[in-house]
Amino acid sequence: MNKQKESAAASVILKYLNDQNRPYSAQDVFGNLQREYGFGKTAAVKALEQLTQDGKIKEKVYGKQKIYFADQSQFAAVGETDLKTLDSEISELSEKFQNVQQCCRQMEAELKELNNSMTTEEVSLEITALNQECASHQERLKKIKSATNHVAPEDKEKVYNERKFYVKEWKQRKRMVCDLTDAVLEGYPKSRKQFYIPKRSHQNGKCICSRKEGNKKQKATGQLTQVGKMLHFVIVEVIRESLV
Repeated sequence: MNKQKESAAASVILKYLNDQNRPYSAQDVFGNLQREYGFGKTAAVKALEQLTQDGKIKEKVYGKQKIYFADQSQFAAVGETDLKTLDSEISELSEKFQNVQQCCRQMEAELKELNNSMTTEEVSLEITALNQECASHQERLKKIKSATNHVAPEDKEKVYNERKFYVKEWKQRKRMVCDLTDAVLEGYPKSRKQFYIPKRSHQNGKCICSRKEGNKKQKATGQLTQVGKMLHFVIVEVIRESLV
């Protein structure tokens, strides 16, 4: 860094410490000013050390930590009355700050709500679409009311009762079939799926079994089919007798 930049950094830091009039470390000074003025930490440390050597600021060492603050001799002495006045001003400004901050929060909330809501043009289009939909529903309702082929309440009730009856019968027959099938499957050596659909071995769409094995399996399949037909006949007869 050249002399001009070092001088500029020193001037900025000196003004900052005098304006704030509070102690800062080199890291604090760098963190507070580097974004606005763009100088690095090394430049800030050199500027602070140079200002200390020139007697423009004061330095206090606490172990490995160095604290820098403005030279208090340049400020006029403040009496007790002045301190009370400053405290009063600080309280008033703090209250104003809180009020302004609250107003900002309310305005930010209103802005967020407005940004999330529809624009005037979008609202106009939405109203037009809703009016068209409403007109369509009204036209449909008008046609329904003017129709002469309405279903009588007694016919509607009859259909509901018939549906209820048939659903009840279907559930009853399904339960009976399931009970009979479960009873047969208790002694069946294979799975339920194999009982309903006999398994065949295929590879690339072709049977891989020999002719002799194929004949055996075909015979077994025929037997299973016969068993299935017999079982179906028995189940139908049992259901028919139970409904008589």
